[in-house]
Amino acid sequence: MLWLISSGLDRLWLHLDQRLPAWDQADYLNSALDHGRALGLIEGGSWQGWQALLDLSPKIPPLASLVNGSVIAIAGDAPDQAAWALSLWFGLLLLAVALWGRQLGGEALGLMAALLCCLMPLLAELRVDFVLEIPVCASCTWALWLLGRWLQPQLKTASWWQALQAAVAVSAALLIKQSALLVLLPALAWASVSALRQGRGRRLQLLAAMALVLALLLPWLQHNLITTLGGTQRATLESAAREGDPNASSLAGWFWYPKRLPALAGELPLGGGIVGLVVAAWRRQKAKKAWHLPNQQWCWLLGSMAAGALLTVLSPNKDPRYLAPLMPLLAIVLARGWLALPWPLLGLGIFAASGFSLNARANAIERQSTPAEPLEAIVRYVQAKNPNSARTLIVVPSTGSFNQHNVSYFGRRAGAQLVGRQLGNNPAHIPAALASAEQMLLGTGYQGSVGAEVEIFNQAIRQSGIFKLQKSWPKPLGGNFELWERKQTAPKPLRFAAEFPELAAGLAKGPQGLAPLFEAIGTQHQVDGHRSYQKTVRKQALTQLRRDPNNQKALWSMALLGVLENRALEAERWFARLEQLNPKNPWPPAYRAAVLNAAWQPWRAKAVADAGQMRSPNPVLKGLGDLSGVAAGELWRLNQARQSIPKAVQAVEQQLAN
Repeated sequence: MLWLISSGLDRLWLHLDQRLPAWDQADYLNSALDHGRALGLIEGGSWQGWQALLDLSPKIPPLASLVNGSVIAIAGDAPDQAAWALSLWFGLLLLAVALWGRQLGGEALGLMAALLCCLMPLLAELRVDFVLEIPVCASCTWALWLLGRWLQPQLKTASWWQALQAAVAVSAALLIKQSALLVLLPALAWASVSALRQGRGRRLQLLAAMALVLALLLPWLQHNLITTLGGTQRATLESAAREGDPNASSLAGWFWYPKRLPALAGELPLGGGIVGLVVAAWRRQKAKKAWHLPNQQWCWLLGSMAAGALLTVLSPNKDPRYLAPLMPLLAIVLARGWLALPWPLLGLGIFAASGFSLNARANAIERQSTPAEPLEAIVRYVQAKNPNSARTLIVVPSTGSFNQHNVSYFGRRAGAQLVGRQLGNNPAHIPAALASAEQMLLGTGYQGSVGAEVEIFNQAIRQSGIFKLQKSWPKPLGGNFELWERKQTAPKPLRFAAEFPELAAGLAKGPQGLAPLFEAIGTQHQVDGHRSYQKTVRKQALTQLRRDPNNQKALWSMALLGVLENRALEAERWFARLEQLNPKNPWPPAYRAAVLNAAWQPWRAKAVADAGQMRSPNPVLKGLGDLSGVAAGELWRLNQARQSIPKAVQAVEQQLAN
């Protein structure tokens, strides 16, 4: 009943709140759409194999997108319809909280905890915000509860089953988002130490559970390890530095979350729970009952919550959403306090808390009631001639309500293939846009997160004589969106496939060839959002290799395509051919060792780097050999690696500077 009521209120909110998905929300919607298509459930895609499926989640694990995409296939692909996936996840969260609460203190505690989850402002906001925090909350709550049940099984014969249940729940949480580790890591360490101190049977259960977790995580992690590490660094360290978040070395960092807790948990749910806990303590003192430490089950809950809060505070990137997985645990604790209140006060508090929650939502709708952007009208116009044609619309403005991500989502609904990409925040983008772009959406007035340089880009497009203004739409807060299309009399767009082999061959120069290569590719992936050039390059290179197996430009092209498509072993095969043809060039074995490490084959990477170092000594090969050796288990090379890796980095930096 709580789930039905909360879902009904969420649907009302979504009906009244007509804002378009912002950057993150549209990005997750696109991911869900991609995964639904890859499963063959949504129009516009089909099953292409496991590797193609894993390609879709280079930075964020795929489980939530797989579930969300399946829901979209059933409910529909409008953003409000896609939000039924959040209702599903929230239902799982309520079930976990109710079961955990019932185990700790009976049905009343479980239902009160579930009710508080419905009333907490942070969770209420996330229920209608298409991000991953509600799935993370649900999966972490299940994982922590099942881990605790495994540590204290009621029946010895149930322990194996409980261990496997906990392993699946932990795997599910980690396959939704990496931030689940902030909550789960201390609990996993606690559970592991406890199991190791018990009998042989419990240790075997621990090993089996760990093996199951690794088996479920490894396919995705092995395929996307490099991009995952890079994405995690950008999402934590770089994001924290860019946003100026206080770190744990300052008082501001320690008090960042506590200051916001009343607003996130709700002043009334939080205050009422604390008052109830004080009342319960006073009653115990008045009855002169002896004080006892909480039982093991409450210790597990409180310890998991405290340790998770500590890691969340220590994390350099601060965002209220990171506190969300702790809210269900806090709800159980606060529910214990609420139930200690006298019944009339309890009923009045629940009624008042519900009123506060509804009033907060009504005020939020009033604050956010701005006219909608003409996104759907623009997409319909661009798609009018051939909606299923794969095309790219370059979107220069970037605001929360209008950006390249929500253009992509609306442009790909119902099987369509229009994607949005962003250029314009750097004048260096101008030559590529003039040479290759076909359609661009410029803006006047407020441009959003793009810098002042965007006006230089806009003027270059308007005054180039290559593009003509096709149509404009007024912005709700002033200014216009302008659709510019390449004139029929203008030069035909240059195709990157012709330029690619020369850029790929520049890899033979080492780091000197990397900067121009990846700068050109980065811009091209914005101009050509479908990366259609890759099929052309592959076809041309294979044709050339059939004629001449030693065509080095074709070999470099195939190797680089393997890197760009995240096919490490395929790239290694082509780098090996280049190494045979250029035995004195240190860079083919260096690239080969790098992709072998990415493929989790450090023993082969070590052999390749060491052999290349013997033929053509190079500090980069030396560093790669030592790094690969340590990763392969040759720990005696650790001291060498400490010296050679900094030298390798320095050598690369010097070449890039030249």
